[in-house]
Amino acid sequence: MAIEIYNSSFFNPFFIYITAFLITAIGLYYYRKIAINRNILSNPNHRTLHILPTPRGGGIVFASVFVFFAFILWLNSQVNNDIFLITCIGGMVALLFGFVDDIKNLSAIGKLFLQISLACWAVYWLDGGPLYSINWIPNILAIFLTMFFLVWVMNAYNFVDGIDGMATSGAILSSIAIALAIVLTNGYIFSAELLFLLFSTMLSFLIFNWPPAKIFMGDSGSVFLGYFFGCMVLYTTMRGEVSAWSWVIVFGYYIADTTITQITRLIMVRKWYFAHRSHAYQNFTRITNSHLRTNLLFIIYYLIWLLPLLIWSLLEPDNAEFISIIALCPALVFSYKFGPVLSAK
Repeated sequence: MAIEIYNSSFFNPFFIYITAFLITAIGLYYYRKIAINRNILSNPNHRTLHILPTPRGGGIVFASVFVFFAFILWLNSQVNNDIFLITCIGGMVALLFGFVDDIKNLSAIGKLFLQISLACWAVYWLDGGPLYSINWIPNILAIFLTMFFLVWVMNAYNFVDGIDGMATSGAILSSIAIALAIVLTNGYIFSAELLFLLFSTMLSFLIFNWPPAKIFMGDSGSVFLGYFFGCMVLYTTMRGEVSAWSWVIVFGYYIADTTITQITRLIMVRKWYFAHRSHAYQNFTRITNSHLRTNLLFIIYYLIWLLPLLIWSLLEPDNAEFISIIALCPALVFSYKFGPVLSAK
């Protein structure tokens, strides 16, 4: 049972968000120096799009700060037990596993085993996930599909962390958009608090990750973010806090890019499962020779297309499915035009 802590300004959520922002910035400043001294660097190779060796593993900082302050919120009864166990305990394992991978480069089998373990933990505390309560879906199939979804999201988020700032910008925009959607429809509740907290830490990280990046989040950041967002999709939809279609809209580009890329590579490439750099945003970055332009295009697409469609879906929930399809269309076209098909040419 959560412990009630005396009511003071320190435990005001908004004060915690500001403090988390500042601590993340300070932590990243010092971690960057440590990473350079310890040679925790991402060196340029045939798959990367950066020119100089760059410190990686910065996700260990913002993810750790998030987990710590989420723990503080839980102690003060501002986050309930189930979401705490899912996002904080599971999130801590995700960030540590990712950081080990940043340093040691774990095998693909090892990564998959740990991702499945994280999915098992989340599904257990989610009581099987949203599909488990649907009578016509066998329980085993419901659990398998939920676990597959979580593993897919963890990998999908890793796929889009290929240029400076893009994965970070996506986390910032998605977390604040869904948090505001929850607040507008349900009030200020637990899940919104966690999304606002993530927004504050990621906004701080963007200072260091904006093109040209001074530090990369690495797997410690991308695995944590994929796990967290995957769990929040399941948790908020199970509780009716936000529609699954709202999540489809805010993650419109990620869904389109990863889906089109994987399907196209499955058709065109014999060893489609090998590491590559043929995502549309990567090819577009090579063509323009600018991480900044790709980031700005992504942000503009989000603000002038996805965000208005999200608002529309909240105002007309009966049309949310149709609106989510509209949201995906530009990203699907972009992903096909600039994705593996262009790489093959």
